[in-house]
Amino acid sequence: DPAVREAMRQRDHSLDAYFGLSQNYSMPARARYVPMMVRKIILTVCFTVFGISQSHADNWGHWRGPTGNGVAENATPPTEWSDSKNVKWKVAIPGKGSGSPVIWENQVFVVTGVPVGDDQQAVSERINDAGREEAAQNQQRGSRQGRQRGRRGGRGGAAPTKTKFMVICYDRETGKKLWEQTATEATPHQGTHSTNNYASASPCTDGDHVFAFFGSRGLYCYTMDGELTWQKSFGEMETRNSFGEGASPTLAGDKIVVPWDHEGQSYIYALDKTSGEIIWETKRDEPTNWSTPLVVNHEGKQQIVLNGQTKVRSYDLETGKELWSCGGQTQRPCASAVAIDDLVIVGSGHRGAFMGAFKLGGQGDIEGTDEVAWNINRDTPDIASPILSDGRLYFHKQKTGILSCLDAKTGKPHFAASRINGIRSTYASPVAAGGYVFLTGRSGTTVVIKDSQSLEVVATNSVGETVDATPAPVDNELFIRGEKHLFCIAGE
Repeated sequence: DPAVREAMRQRDHSLDAYFGLSQNYSMPARARYVPMMVRKIILTVCFTVFGISQSHADNWGHWRGPTGNGVAENATPPTEWSDSKNVKWKVAIPGKGSGSPVIWENQVFVVTGVPVGDDQQAVSERINDAGREEAAQNQQRGSRQGRQRGRRGGRGGAAPTKTKFMVICYDRETGKKLWEQTATEATPHQGTHSTNNYASASPCTDGDHVFAFFGSRGLYCYTMDGELTWQKSFGEMETRNSFGEGASPTLAGDKIVVPWDHEGQSYIYALDKTSGEIIWETKRDEPTNWSTPLVVNHEGKQQIVLNGQTKVRSYDLETGKELWSCGGQTQRPCASAVAIDDLVIVGSGHRGAFMGAFKLGGQGDIEGTDEVAWNINRDTPDIASPILSDGRLYFHKQKTGILSCLDAKTGKPHFAASRINGIRSTYASPVAAGGYVFLTGRSGTTVVIKDSQSLEVVATNSVGETVDATPAPVDNELFIRGEKHLFCIAGE
């Protein structure tokens, strides 16, 4: 079970940290295997016999949590707070970003884009002129880029200006900044949606390194102390209507999986996470897609499931070979997949509605076959991804606060299309912890409901500023990245 293996690996990492030990990665694997195994046994006995406890039991190394389903199985964060009540600390974050925070032991990581310089007007004029010329050329060629709005931001977004793309690490106990690094400083080639920004992909960490993905600006790997290990460029994305970028990478064993869907040639990549070298790359017949890959285990092998406008597809993690696919999704998908047993569930909700549960053992095109366990065609999510907790599938309708809860294996509703008072618009995905589900709206309001088959509101809270990033529950804390601040909400 990948979740069990990950829990054991996190335990081992915590043991190393507690005793100030680390693996010597320059040593051949065979030479270090026996002493490492002996060390693990000794340290585990110490924890068991002498009652040594970890200060932090769990981690949240990915924006969808350790299971990929948006659930912190052992966390018990508070259900009530405000911009001052139950706030352990809050710190101002420079610039803009909607990538979610990730937490490993005593470190909290966020990414952000900080504008620099005062030449915004000059940049705007240059970008607009270039955009008009490019749009005309693309229209003559009949390319997909001709449908874009040039280089100016989509839907009221401003033209891009010079930006510092940054990774910041905070102390989990105090909120003190431990380090910050500027990955690169550049003027983006394309604008973004008025509600998007240049740091909307979430970082991820395995406790040895932290990975920050800035799309067209590249992927950056840092040590936990902030030293750059490697960086990788994939070129430039041309997103639909200049809406901007935002799909996040996913860690899986010794690999980091990077989605690259845009209006040009799309790919999915697997890189060696220690070196940044591409292990394999697979072309995708997909336009812009903001969803994040989910890695699942089936019959001893791992699959990568990635949403898409044309099809949902599954790939073999080791080779990149496409295993199965299914059509039916709607335009420009954003929501990521969740999984239970041998089913993976994927949906989209822009200009249409579709959600389906697909059997992981399928082969080839499975549309219209028994490999599709169930599907629905109403009230499905757009930007916010669903969560799956204890067999219950929760999701918003489109970008609204209207919530449904289904039995994940059958698709039968426990409750459907129920309005959540206090939430009108949603970008952040729900998360579950401690027997509750946390629903966060763009206004900064989080409504807490019981994690059950019936809808029961427990509390309504607000941090007083816009929240587009998904909160991260860890132990007895909830980390909320707002428009201006990072909040640590903590119970007693």
